[in-house]
Amino acid sequence: MTFKSFVQELPNSTEYQSLLKPPKTKALHSGRVFLNPDTDCGLHSTGNKEEMLIFLSGKGQAIIDKKIISVEAGQFAYIPPYTEHNIVNNSDEPLIYIFCVAPISDQGEIK
Repeated sequence: MTFKSFVQELPNSTEYQSLLKPPKTKALHSGRVFLNPDTDCGLHSTGNKEEMLIFLSGKGQAIIDKKIISVEAGQFAYIPPYTEHNIVNNSDEPLIYIFCVAPISDQGEIK
């Protein structure tokens, strides 16, 4: 299968948005999350994937392997494979972030 480069506008919405996933990508899955005040994304595990979160606006907490870490716009977080985590908006403004998830590979690291 051949994959093509593209640039696209982010949808103007305050709902969850899937941005990329197969078949547009080989394995990468990405989306934009809007967490309203006093909500969270729900405790879940990365399984056999690694994940990066890019915080675009707001403040909150990342709970990664039961460790609570304050997060805010301008930061990013890396979550290793097989790691339980949750993102919590404990502020009074929306917390908006983009997630990028990719399966791990036994092929070795990319150089």
